[in-house]
Amino acid sequence: MTDRLQRVPGDGSGKHFFIHQLGFSRLGDREDRFGRRVITFSCCRMPPSHELNHRRLLEYLKHTLDQYVESDYTIVYFHYGLNSRNKPSLGWLQSTYKEFDRRYKKNLKALYVVHPTNFIKVLWTIFKPLISHKFGRKVIYFNYLSELREHLKYGQLIVPPEVLRYDEKLRNLHGGQVPAPAKTPPPRPPLPTQQFGVSLQYLKDKNQGELIPPVLRFTVTYLREKGLRTEGLFRRSASVHTIREIQRLYDQGKPVNFDDYGDVHIPAVILKTFLRELPQPLLTFTAYEQILGITSVESSLRVTRCHQILQSLPEHNYAVLRYLMGFLHEVSRESIFNKMNSSNLACVFGLNLIWPSQGASSLSALVPMNLFTELLIEYYEMVFSTQEARGGLGAGAVEAGERSGPVSRGRTPRRPGLAPRASAAPDGARETPLVLEASR
Repeated sequence: MTDRLQRVPGDGSGKHFFIHQLGFSRLGDREDRFGRRVITFSCCRMPPSHELNHRRLLEYLKHTLDQYVESDYTIVYFHYGLNSRNKPSLGWLQSTYKEFDRRYKKNLKALYVVHPTNFIKVLWTIFKPLISHKFGRKVIYFNYLSELREHLKYGQLIVPPEVLRYDEKLRNLHGGQVPAPAKTPPPRPPLPTQQFGVSLQYLKDKNQGELIPPVLRFTVTYLREKGLRTEGLFRRSASVHTIREIQRLYDQGKPVNFDDYGDVHIPAVILKTFLRELPQPLLTFTAYEQILGITSVESSLRVTRCHQILQSLPEHNYAVLRYLMGFLHEVSRESIFNKMNSSNLACVFGLNLIWPSQGASSLSALVPMNLFTELLIEYYEMVFSTQEARGGLGAGAVEAGERSGPVSRGRTPRRPGLAPRASAAPDGARETPLVLEASR
């Protein structure tokens, strides 16, 4: 009999058990509505207990979670599929809870339990003496998937088919009487000062032809002055109430002073929010398939291919992208302080720059999307080189892009080729989509 999870953590060879970091596309950078990273746990993927080495499973979980627990995160636990064959022992669950010390529990902001059963209630009774009151308040039960809508970008949530079928069965048993999802406010004409949820063309028309949207310029300027050396920049979340308040001020054309909030991570979240609320991604729907093909391009030609793909972007998108990538290139050059090298930044921004026109990006799409973004950041000077005339790009746009980019400071660009090696990362490892499985 094969002993599950005998290989070292991170081998990615599993087929049945997995945890994966959600790849939100248009509505988020793998985040919930509060800007926190989301991890899902699906019991229906668990193999039979006698085939699983639970000690190695625990090591596997900790090994992967270690990459994410320094920032706020949320866990969605799909309980359906846990049965007498794959149910772990109470002793193992108790020892596992003790293994996950304060470091893991502190930044866990919510544990959503979907489709709870009597078994969950029994577990709660057993573990209640061990669980702090503060941690207990983080546990929230949902009887139906639709109840997740108020907390997560449900349309972008990747749910196992087995769980979807079970949820439909529950709906039919109860005559479809499930809580109604939160109503979306009726559409209205955007304000002349609107910054979020409107097109780049709208922003340009309402801002005297300025190519760089005001909210993007203001947040980048502030972060360039006060946030370049902030550790974990763009990885931290912020209060959803604060973010909505700032969005409202921007949309109403009112001034925003980030010093009043005392947290440099707030403008960082605002910047990401602006990108993911664009009606069309900054890299456009048209470029989606081309970007996914970057991994099939020979390593030494990838920078050239990125340059080629960008030539097909509309003038406005190109100028805004160049401005943003110039700033992120500056952030990556301060990675010894902020721990955000080009690879880490790509993991944060990849899904904020490109998403498909229909549905969510698949997990397999994350690798080329992040690689493409990483190349734009790492080889900024080469990808956005003006030595070759860009077809269709007006002189004004080129000038705006040149003004927006970082000063070269005499740095010699790296030779175009493979994306930066993982060993070059100041924090010791390249970020990858969070995928855990147990092998057959």
